[in-house]
Amino acid sequence: MMKQWRLISLVSLLALLLGGCGKAFQSTLIPQGEVAKMQYDLLLLSSAIMVFVVLIVTAIFIYVIVKFRQKKGQEHVIPRQVEGNHKLEIIWTVIPILLLLVLAVPTVTYTFKLADVKPAQKQQLDKDTVVIDVTARLYWWEFAYKNEKVVTSQDLIIPTGKKIYLNLKGADIKHSFWVPSLAGKTDTNPENTNTMWLQADKAGTYNGFCAELCGPSHALMQFKVKAVNESEYKDWVAAMKKQDGKQPAASAQAQEGQQIFQKSCIGCHAVDANDARPPAARVAPNLANFGDRDMVAGVLEHTDKNLKAWLKDPESVKPGNLMSEKYGNLTDEQIDALTAYLSGLKVKK
Repeated sequence: MMKQWRLISLVSLLALLLGGCGKAFQSTLIPQGEVAKMQYDLLLLSSAIMVFVVLIVTAIFIYVIVKFRQKKGQEHVIPRQVEGNHKLEIIWTVIPILLLLVLAVPTVTYTFKLADVKPAQKQQLDKDTVVIDVTARLYWWEFAYKNEKVVTSQDLIIPTGKKIYLNLKGADIKHSFWVPSLAGKTDTNPENTNTMWLQADKAGTYNGFCAELCGPSHALMQFKVKAVNESEYKDWVAAMKKQDGKQPAASAQAQEGQQIFQKSCIGCHAVDANDARPPAARVAPNLANFGDRDMVAGVLEHTDKNLKAWLKDPESVKPGNLMSEKYGNLTDEQIDALTAYLSGLKVKK
């Protein structure tokens, strides 16, 4: 029994230590934006209050055990009882109320601040307001920029130092949008649209996840948030607007891949960043800037080898994905050609 308790204690200690580890692109304990900092402050405040209460209760508990322990010769002595003591009743009623008020005031203040999405709800958006319609699907993410009129997927590009408003909706079942280092979780429901905002203070790449169990590849439903400075963001938008899918491929092999894409893949995918179709018609990720992405299928490092593995057998990479249902067998030569074409779909020069 003692060995089991030692093992449990060791595992608990390791879990506590590992819980404090993390990187800026992924950890809730290393906030990188205003929203994350507000939530982090509330976490610290609530934890401090809980630790304070535990310490006080523990101190009283130890004091009572030591002070009123049974002594030899006093087995039948009953200490003076304090139930009904008005002073004590007031103390242990008022103190919890005060602690709750200390926690409630910033919680309510931050709640109203985080819920303020009026700039995104205007009939006519201000030109500098960044509003993005986020659609969650099995098992990928689509991002449609309302002011900029461009569509992309898997990589959410945002300018630093600005509030980014997100309209969140699920296309099939319930998912949940979560970028730990930038903001808390918000559900994406098929029946309604939820709106939130986030902000990145520093340029960098942050990991995003689906935080609602949605199927066999739930853990693989990942995306990236890439925060860049205002100038880079504008350059990216301008470059995306030019990606209309009509650009000829650079090499002969890539041109062969483009022909294969136009005959088959185009039925679901688009390579036009200006795709004006309604979200319901966009059934697969937009690939206009696929060559610039860090990941293949959101989970594999972007290399030709991994892209070929995905094209050869999507089900082995991301089980339950809808591409597997509509996918035909490709020869190795066709996969090589498609890889050359897709890797060349870039807006960065």
